[in-house]
Amino acid sequence: MTQLWNFPGGIHPPENKHQSTARPIRKAGLPERLVLPLQQHIGAPAEPLVQPGDKVLKGQKLADVTSGMGVPVHASTSGTIVGIELLPVPHPSGMSDWCIVLEPDGDDAWCELSPIADYRQLHRDDVLNLIRDAGISGMGGAGFPTNIKLRPPSDRKVSTLIINGAECEPYITADDMAMRERADQIHGGIKIMSWILRPERCVIAIEDNKPEAVDAMRKASEGTQAEVVVVPTKYPSGGEKQLIQILTGMEVPSGGIPADIGVMCQNVGTAMAVYRAINRGEPLISRITTVTGAGVDDPGNFEALIGTPTRHLLDQAGFHPERVNRLILGGPMMGYTLEDTSVPVIKTTNCLIAATENELPMPPPEQPCIRCGMCAEVCPMELLPQQLFWHARAQDFDRAEHLNLFDCIECGACSYVCPSSIPLVQYYRYAKGEIRTQRAEQIKADRARERFEARQARLEREQEEKERRREERARAAAQAQKKKQAEAEKAVAEGDATDERSARAAMVQQALERKKARPAAAATSEASTEKPDIESLEKQLNQAKGKLETMESMLDEARAAQADNVEKLERAVAKNLDRVKRAEDALTEARKQLETEDGQ
Repeated sequence: MTQLWNFPGGIHPPENKHQSTARPIRKAGLPERLVLPLQQHIGAPAEPLVQPGDKVLKGQKLADVTSGMGVPVHASTSGTIVGIELLPVPHPSGMSDWCIVLEPDGDDAWCELSPIADYRQLHRDDVLNLIRDAGISGMGGAGFPTNIKLRPPSDRKVSTLIINGAECEPYITADDMAMRERADQIHGGIKIMSWILRPERCVIAIEDNKPEAVDAMRKASEGTQAEVVVVPTKYPSGGEKQLIQILTGMEVPSGGIPADIGVMCQNVGTAMAVYRAINRGEPLISRITTVTGAGVDDPGNFEALIGTPTRHLLDQAGFHPERVNRLILGGPMMGYTLEDTSVPVIKTTNCLIAATENELPMPPPEQPCIRCGMCAEVCPMELLPQQLFWHARAQDFDRAEHLNLFDCIECGACSYVCPSSIPLVQYYRYAKGEIRTQRAEQIKADRARERFEARQARLEREQEEKERRREERARAAAQAQKKKQAEAEKAVAEGDATDERSARAAMVQQALERKKARPAAAATSEASTEKPDIESLEKQLNQAKGKLETMESMLDEARAAQADNVEKLERAVAKNLDRVKRAEDALTEARKQLETEDGQ
């Protein structure tokens, strides 16, 4: 028997799970259209592989991630692509995102599938690629690509694989019903993941309020090394870090991942999806979702196609909008209010609650904190929620981060017990979002400064190279002149008439070359007796102005980026302003001189 430990804090809210477990899992049916967001996972959004007007088959790949972390999106049924549009997607902000709109044709015709008869004959990387191509991401809520999670760093050996069937949040029973009715498929996925990871032990964790699921999973696991462990019911025991602590007594380090201590957690829904992808060749195109609450007549669990509008799912359960006070997507603790029933079911949608006023009343107005400390007592991460709240409200994000703000799992236990009705989790989410935004802006500014400094270094190198070539040409000319002069002096010293004439000719040539190579100052002096070259002076003025504009632009960029070389650029701008002034004065003087000579 596996020894059990406890985790700090936790609460025992009303479970309200019996409403949706009275009936077996039902098919949600085919809606009029399916809306498939291009990003249903952590990582980069998928890029469309189809165009409006294309005919597609069930299971066909519609979008894929070409670079970065992510998984593809597949057609949930056969039909026609009618658009790729910005539409509302499941998100606390009610944001819109790019979605592929599929109009079903009613045939529900599959594309060609490629099930694997014996995955053990394949290389593990090939099986991971099949899982990735099936579009499987974590179905417990986070949506992390499963193929990446099943490939831990080479220096971290996974010794314990935990299958999370705790499902601790109130109202949600999707995993419970899946374990009752599809235990064989879940266990098939567990065997595949165990073969990939080769852990020393495999534990299936189920809360003690799910006896039917416990019996079904024990029956499916008979004769295998997988152990079904019943854990005490306490929220949030289904949290990854809390479940690891219950089963192993170890804590995931701050800022770390479970693989750092040799543990990996996978959801039972993810295990079932892995089984279907390998043994049946089916991509992830549907999931089990709980529809419950007093606002529906027939609550239960539905196998809904990915992309099904939530209104269609509610209608299948006998939705009465006039009863409903709030629609909640997810559980009552970690979910959020749903304002638009056109948003689709995605890979992480596990529950939809149609709650009445009596069932989930609106929270009372926020009151001042009375420093009771109850939030700290129930925090499963042993944080200081009160201090985090103060710093988040004061926008003192550095101190909040210093107090391990990002270790908060946003379980909502602190908000649940707060006698002042302070929405603590909302403050933490706000602070996390602001910190992420500031980090992104800082990275952007650092990259801009690096580009500017690289450009400055390149310009300096080019200028140094020009100076070096100019000096080399000057040295070569001086050496040639010295050589010719030495040859001429030698010819004169020998007294040979012919050589003397040659030497004189060489000296004349040398004098001509010296005349050509006179310093610019001498040339300017000689030119002063001639008529001024207005065109040349105008050209010099335009060049000076052009360089001044370039330096001013560089100064503006440096100031915007708060670069270190602002003072240097300011001196350069001042120097170029002086050059422009001198060029303008010289042009004005030349024009006056020309007018005087023309008058004479």
